[in-house]
Amino acid sequence: MDLTSPTPVERAQLVKQPEITWLEPVPDGRVLPPVADPAEAAVSRETVRLAFVAALQHLPPKQRAVLILREVLAWKASEVAELLDTSVASVNSALQRARATLAEQAPAASDPADPLDEEQKALLERYVAAFEGYDMKALTALLHEDATMSMPPYDLWLRGHDDIVGWMLGVGEVCAGSKLVPTVANGSPAFAQYHPDPAGGFGPWALIVLELREGKVAGMDFFLDTERWFPLFDLPSRLEA
Repeated sequence: MDLTSPTPVERAQLVKQPEITWLEPVPDGRVLPPVADPAEAAVSRETVRLAFVAALQHLPPKQRAVLILREVLAWKASEVAELLDTSVASVNSALQRARATLAEQAPAASDPADPLDEEQKALLERYVAAFEGYDMKALTALLHEDATMSMPPYDLWLRGHDDIVGWMLGVGEVCAGSKLVPTVANGSPAFAQYHPDPAGGFGPWALIVLELREGKVAGMDFFLDTERWFPLFDLPSRLEA
């Protein structure tokens, strides 16, 4: 969303991006080591999130690779140097420059959501009830005034209650009657969305990743490539009626 301006709902179109320009969802278990200390786990999640956001948007290829290999995957400098066919000194220099960029370009903080506190659990329960009931009044009561909504792989993104509701009651009304199954992506609460299937039951529609901030939903990202995401998150391929 940092690459383009939000689209007013009356001009919104679904145009596929030619390449990946967004932060993708990933199960925590794929990128985080198992730790017993919740505080340590929270730090690990934030490190991963910051590393990927910075790598995606702000770093040249070598710094991007070094940052992820060293900070996220915890490779030794010598191992990274061998992989990239360069010197340890060059790796350390690239990491230092990447960290400096990261400090300057840090994304907005979001509330940690795993494990959920009681307020967050209640918020998500209300979100599920509002979405499954397709109750736009109840849904907007849970959203920040400047909440955003995006739909990768399309370049569409919306900001604010009016445009989000306008989309969901227009083109997005096909989502009415959906069922949500909870999961976690990028350390954030997420839901597998299943759409009513004319043949019966519910088929996969999107992986919804939420951003929580100050007791409300600040962002909703609908990842539509379910053939890719649902197996990665060990989600059922469909739900029975």
